[in-house]
Amino acid sequence: MARGDLTDEEWAVIGELLPSERGPKSRPAHHNRRFLDGMLFVLRAGCPWRDMHERYGKWNSVYVRFRR
Repeated sequence: MARGDLTDEEWAVIGELLPSERGPKSRPAHHNRRFLDGMLFVLRAGCPWRDMHERYGKWNSVYVRFRR
């Protein structure tokens, strides 16, 4: 876990609010946490989406999901 990522306690509260799956080709629920941490990283740092750290996944995937 990087500085600024959600703690386990925060995730226990927020994680239940996000859907675990959307369809047969959907990502497992643990990707929700990675997505949310990536989104928060960009918003906190004020950096462009393309500069998002790789540990959060592909920047474009996180950006597209954020825009939904």
